[in-house]
Amino acid sequence: MHQGKAQLTLRPCRGPEEYSALVDVWRSAVRAAHDFPEQSDFARIESRLASDYFPAVTLIVAERQGAPVGFAGVHGRGLEMLFVANAARGQGVGSALLAEVIAKLAVSAVDVNEQNPGARGFCLSQGFVEAGRSELDGDGRPYPIIHLRLQASA
Repeated sequence: MHQGKAQLTLRPCRGPEEYSALVDVWRSAVRAAHDFPEQSDFARIESRLASDYFPAVTLIVAERQGAPVGFAGVHGRGLEMLFVANAARGQGVGSALLAEVIAKLAVSAVDVNEQNPGARGFCLSQGFVEAGRSELDGDGRPYPIIHLRLQASA
């Protein structure tokens, strides 16, 4: 795992010219961690990433050796997306991205799919607590969402 030793750089997204690389990261992450979206939902979401979803958030990119290995998207104080390429999982990329958006963009909330216990466990391990649940996702699909909030420091 030589790549894990390469320095991780966190930076703002360079804009639309970088979106295709971020879609590749998303695809790798979702294929590895999510077994619940129907193929039609997967394709629908993928087709809207660059056109609708990426422009609606502030994107922070994690890169190693000049190539994106993860990214986080923030809107307001909510973490809307955090994806790490499958090849970079377990190397601290997600933790670094989450720490960055909490510190620099004041993120205090995140929603995770109930069918993704890895994401839920990750957020809970990073100081988030469960604050609610919705039966449907943001698109009205039957993928229950767990609402998490950052626990206030005592």
